[in-house]
Amino acid sequence: MVRKYVTETVLADATGIARAARILRDGGLVAVPTETVYGLAARADDEAAVARIFEAKGRPSFNPLIVHVRDAKQAAQYAEWGDNADLATLPWPGPLTIVVPALPEAVLAPAVTAGLPTVAVRAPAHPVMRQLLSQIDFPLAAPSANRSGFISPTSAEHVLASLDGRIDLVLDGGPTQAGVESSILALREDGSWEELRAGPVDLDALHRHYFGIGLPLREERKTLEAPGQLASHYSPGKPVRLGVTDPAPDEIMIGFGPVAGDVTLSLSGEVKEAASNLYACLHLAAVSDKPRIAVAPVPEKGVGRAINDRLRRAAAPADQRRGS
Repeated sequence: MVRKYVTETVLADATGIARAARILRDGGLVAVPTETVYGLAARADDEAAVARIFEAKGRPSFNPLIVHVRDAKQAAQYAEWGDNADLATLPWPGPLTIVVPALPEAVLAPAVTAGLPTVAVRAPAHPVMRQLLSQIDFPLAAPSANRSGFISPTSAEHVLASLDGRIDLVLDGGPTQAGVESSILALREDGSWEELRAGPVDLDALHRHYFGIGLPLREERKTLEAPGQLASHYSPGKPVRLGVTDPAPDEIMIGFGPVAGDVTLSLSGEVKEAASNLYACLHLAAVSDKPRIAVAPVPEKGVGRAINDRLRRAAAPADQRRGS
């Protein structure tokens, strides 16, 4: 049975961040803004605290968590870089998660890696998350701060709509900017790279910078190595139809560029703006009195790849949902 909390909301100022740090030290749950979406943070070295994340979200145990750290130096306490890329030249801190072998001696709750030999680590760039990490001496496990399988939150209000009464505190830092979850890059032992999740960082362009060629085409993997790989995810709780230019009367239309809508991802057709507005539009569509959702075409370029990835999963049949 999910325990009930009195969920407090505070501004993400110095006082609020200090309060969040105290709650986390004591094994509590805090929703924190990052540059991507709001994350549900708990100390990653505390088995009971990490278990509360899974309990609050209704998240299945087979889905690993991302470990949030201050910098590459702290990440090296948990991850084995080997001869892989120099993190100093990668876009860190930022919306990039890196999957590498976990150090056997790493002090992490077992549920963080879901029994896998790898660990996913990220150094976030958002000033609130960075200030919080500077006040604690442990890493944070922090999946998106929403119920498992449903729309990710880009505001404190979104967090409360999903998790009010299930967590201790929400740090309200206003709307997030990138709007979609981090790009996930696996660094393989043979020196190769593999994209596990599209996101704000263009991993294909990054690979071209290092190797002179683009990343191989990404294929859906049957084995989960990182969050966001489930076929059905980010659900608004209604049927979603994609690539629509002429909506049906019973559909709320999410527009883009020249395709008008009841709400719009970007009037100017700019994919970065669309990414920032994606989940807010899906939240509005979810509470509409219309029973279905239509979404205008979004180009598969830049962060548009991440937008379309999330939309395809949002539109997947419910029987493919295994949790998140």
